[in-house]
Amino acid sequence: MLPWKRVIRPLAAFLLAAVAVTAPAASGAQAAAAPSSGWNDFTCKPSAAHPRPVVLVHGTFGNSVDNWLGLAPYLKNRGYCVFSLDYGQLPGVPFFHGLGLVEKSAEQLDAYVDRVRAATGAAKVDVVGHSQGGMMPRYYLKFLGGAAEVNALIGIAPSNHGTTLSGLTALLPYFPGAEDLLGTATPALADQIAGSAFLTKLNAGGDTVPGVRYTVIATKYDQVVTPYRSAFLTGPNVRNVVLQDLCAVDLSEHLAIGLLDRIAFHEVANALDPARAKRTTCASVFS
Repeated sequence: MLPWKRVIRPLAAFLLAAVAVTAPAASGAQAAAAPSSGWNDFTCKPSAAHPRPVVLVHGTFGNSVDNWLGLAPYLKNRGYCVFSLDYGQLPGVPFFHGLGLVEKSAEQLDAYVDRVRAATGAAKVDVVGHSQGGMMPRYYLKFLGGAAEVNALIGIAPSNHGTTLSGLTALLPYFPGAEDLLGTATPALADQIAGSAFLTKLNAGGDTVPGVRYTVIATKYDQVVTPYRSAFLTGPNVRNVVLQDLCAVDLSEHLAIGLLDRIAFHEVANALDPARAKRTTCASVFS
């Protein structure tokens, strides 16, 4: 008999992720303006204290506004020029983004970073991504020349080595046609299955590229990127962090760590400016 409780719970969490990240959703034009937040302001000029713009990369089913209602203002209020893009759109699918082929999404990120650099005059940016948004930029760094344009990549619960969705994807071979449908309807999900052709290519020859600093912030309660340590990277200039090592009582799972966890946000700020880093603890929620 199939372990239905083990299957249904991660599936429900995954569907909840789709709803929570996108409701209420905003259009691309609204995302570009983001008037209440002050981010995506292409007149922003980086300061001497924070000389690199920050580009935020949403996760699967996310978009450039809803995924960053917590972190974008947090960074903007600390003096950063902050930008976010929509990527991985599918025809006829509004609001739910990050669904297209990850390679094509990386090309969109490449073009967007060029736009940010041209507007701000910055030679390099720092990239912060949640879930797929923490993994996809690595393709840009490795294959599209991004290493020359990015100083640091900070992944929040990134799907760096794929996921089993707590074992859910292991059931796909038992349902004829399901995996093909998954790849056709939502290519990004198929790309993020552990062992996919895309991830095999991405991770071949090592996880990192020279000249870029990497930080991974993971939560042991992640129910989407499973096992949670599959988010970690190996290589030079890598720092892997477990949220609960910073604050043992933090119960954030895959969504909360990216959407609203100020302890994770504090650690993002540390990774952006390591020279001025302050120890992250449970009290960082108030900072």
